[in-house]
Amino acid sequence: MRAARFHGRGDIRIDQIEEPVCGEGQVKIRPAFVGICGSDLHEYLAGPIVIPTKPHALTGSQLPVTLGHEFSGTIEEVGSGVTGLKVGDRVAVRPNLSDGDCPSCVFGRPNCCRNLGFIGFSSNAGGLSDHVAVPAKHAIPLPEGFPLDLGALVEPLTVAWHAVSRSPVSSAKTALVVGGGPIGLAIVQVLKAHGVQTIIVAEVSAQRRTYATTLGATHVFNPVTDDIISRIRGLTNNAGADISFECSGVQAGFDTAMKGIRVRGTTTIVSLWEEKPVIDAFDVVSYEKHVVGAAICDEGDFERVIEAIAEGRINPRPMITSKIRMEDVEEKGFKALVNEKDKHVKILIDIEA
Repeated sequence: MRAARFHGRGDIRIDQIEEPVCGEGQVKIRPAFVGICGSDLHEYLAGPIVIPTKPHALTGSQLPVTLGHEFSGTIEEVGSGVTGLKVGDRVAVRPNLSDGDCPSCVFGRPNCCRNLGFIGFSSNAGGLSDHVAVPAKHAIPLPEGFPLDLGALVEPLTVAWHAVSRSPVSSAKTALVVGGGPIGLAIVQVLKAHGVQTIIVAEVSAQRRTYATTLGATHVFNPVTDDIISRIRGLTNNAGADISFECSGVQAGFDTAMKGIRVRGTTTIVSLWEEKPVIDAFDVVSYEKHVVGAAICDEGDFERVIEAIAEGRINPRPMITSKIRMEDVEEKGFKALVNEKDKHVKILIDIEA
């Protein structure tokens, strides 16, 4: 079967590999749509960083690995011992893997597992293939009629859902999102679904500012030309936003997220960092600000996001900016996101195209 595999920095190949066997406790899935994540791009441009170059502690896999951890598909085989799933079911795949016995897992936080792994990132199983076998608990059913292309957006939306849940969103009236990339735009939608009244986005790209407005932002500013902090204070009676989300991964964005919140406001860091940021501890102490991190998702977040999409509280379709064939994954996928990043939010690979 075909599989898009990462062999090293700037090296993705469509290989012919053995079709997987559906084992005990597993389901075999025919992938339908697969998204390209920012973490995939990090590996493509500078990796391998997280993708294992020696056998992974959980999967035993190493380079080359099959990519694709944001994907949906249809179950084509059910292994022995599996209940609650059947052939023909449409599913979204929860990709994060954990060992179950490290201190983080014992504490009930497998998303912070010391041996964290991912289907489609640190294993030979990935959505960018004609068939994939995964543990049944990672196949999350989609409701009848749920579009499979939207199913591929569930995973990034669960990252946003978890990030928003890490903040005191229930009492927040004003939120600031710094960075209008895919995760920032997903957070905008989740904030809207949670009923936040004022959603401010700071983003340098004109096209992504347009996307932010389409997806639910009430105010969109350009940090190059706008004084973001003054604008926020003008909207909040000089107080600052209740909560903010750092989605840019750069120092200037982090500074804006921190300066843009009120006394006892909360900044949630969602972005991946290549360099350690500097934090103004005096500002944190003087105004009793909170800084929290958000890693991947919690148990149940997939189901919550699927329900929100099915009920119309989240409409992520405008995030899909292109659909391509697997054979074009590097040229029209990865390279397009690098060279035309302002044009795209989510490029989906249509496995059956």
